[in-house]
Amino acid sequence: MDSGNTAYVLGCAALVMLMTPGLAFFYGGMVRAKSVLNMMMMSLIALGVITLVWVLVGFSLAFGDSHGGLIGGFSLAGLRDTTTVVGDGIPLQVFAMFQLMFAVITGALLSGAIADRARFWPWAVFVTLWALVVYVPLAHWIFAIDGFVAPHGGWMANTLGALDFAGGTAVEINSGASALALALVLGRRRGWPSEPMRPHNLPAVLLGTGLLWFGWFGFNAGSALVAGAVAGNAFVTTMTASAAAVISWLALEHRLDGRPTSLGGASAAVAGLVAITPACGFVDTFGALVIGLLAGVVCQLAIRLKYRLGYDDSLDVVAIHGVGGVLGMTLIGFFATGAVNPAGTDGLLYGGGLAQLGKQLVAVLATAAFAFTATFLLAWLVKRTIGFRVDHEVEAEGIDEAEHAETAYDFTPLSAQGRTGRTLPERTHS
Repeated sequence: MDSGNTAYVLGCAALVMLMTPGLAFFYGGMVRAKSVLNMMMMSLIALGVITLVWVLVGFSLAFGDSHGGLIGGFSLAGLRDTTTVVGDGIPLQVFAMFQLMFAVITGALLSGAIADRARFWPWAVFVTLWALVVYVPLAHWIFAIDGFVAPHGGWMANTLGALDFAGGTAVEINSGASALALALVLGRRRGWPSEPMRPHNLPAVLLGTGLLWFGWFGFNAGSALVAGAVAGNAFVTTMTASAAAVISWLALEHRLDGRPTSLGGASAAVAGLVAITPACGFVDTFGALVIGLLAGVVCQLAIRLKYRLGYDDSLDVVAIHGVGGVLGMTLIGFFATGAVNPAGTDGLLYGGGLAQLGKQLVAVLATAAFAFTATFLLAWLVKRTIGFRVDHEVEAEGIDEAEHAETAYDFTPLSAQGRTGRTLPERTHS
C-alpha cells in the first residue's frame, strides 16, 4: 500500500461526496419555495440507497471480472476484502468508496429533470433500481480497465478504446439521457411553459455551485488515482474550462437577453465542469480553454432549444450534463494529446487522425441509447405500478407539506408573533 496515494484518493472521495449536498443546494435554490425540501431530499435519499446498493453488489458488478465486457460478477460483493491493493498502492475498499461517490452524484442529478412533480418514495425505489440497472453496467463498460481490479473489464474502455478520464459517459451523458427519459415519462409541470417558474433562492444556487466546483477537483483530479503530474494537469484543465465557460456563457447571455444573470453564471460553471470531465486528463490547457468556451455557448443554446422541442426538463439536466458530456467526449477526438498522459493518444488536431474521434462517437451513441432506453422502461414501470407523480392538487399547493409534513420557510405573519417568535393569542374586544 502507498500511504500517499491512499490519502490522496480518500481525500478526493470526500470531495466528491460533498458534491451531492452541493447539488442539493444548487437544485433546491432553483425550484419554487413550496418544493425545495422535496428537491433536497431527493439528493439525500440517493446518498442512502445508492451507497447500500454499491456496497452490497454494485461495486462487484461494476468492477468484478467481466462477462463478455458487459457486466462484472459477484466476487467482490459486500466489500469484505481488506487486503487487496489495486493501481499504485490503493486499497480496494478505498477505490470502491471513490467510485461510490460517482454513482451517488449521478443518481442525484436525475432528480433535477422531474423537479416539482415527483413523489418521494417512488423516487427512492426508482433511483435504487436505476443504480443497478443503468449506472452499474455503464460504469463497467468504461471504468473497468483490464487488469486493474479484475483480469477482464468492460468493452468500451478495452475493446473499443474510448477515452473517458472521469465520467463523460457513465456520469454525464448517462444522466442527460436518463433525465430526458424521466421528463418524458412524468410529463410537463402544470402551467409549464406559460407560467413563470423562477428560482426562489439564487444565493443557495450560488452556494451549491461553489460546493460543486470545489468538489469537482476531487472528481476530476482524483480520477488519476495517483498524486502526480496527470492529476495536476486534470486540476489545471478543470479550472480553465469552467472559468472559460462562465465568460462565454455570460457574454452570450448579455448579447441575447441584455443582462448577465447569476443563474446563468452558475449554470455556466457547471457546464464547463461537465464538458471537461471526460477530457481533463487527456488534453492540455489550450484544449481545456476551447472546450470551456464552447460549453458556455452550446449548453446555453441547448437550454433555449428545450422550449421549442417541448420537453420539460425542469432544471436543465439534459442541456448541461447530457449536451456538455457529448461535447467533452467528442472534443477528445480533436484535442487529446499523448504529451499530457501516456495512457491517452493524439487527437485529430495533434496529428492523430480520425480514428479516436470515431471511437469517441461510438461511445457517445452507445451510452445515450442504453441509458435512455433502460431509464424510460424503468420509469414507466414505476409509474404504472406504484405511481410516480404527485396529484395535481399537491403539485399546485406544494410537495413539501404533502410528502414530508414540513416547509422550508415559516410564512407565519410577523404581526401574529411576539418578540420571542411565539404566536400570540388574538385580541378580543369588549
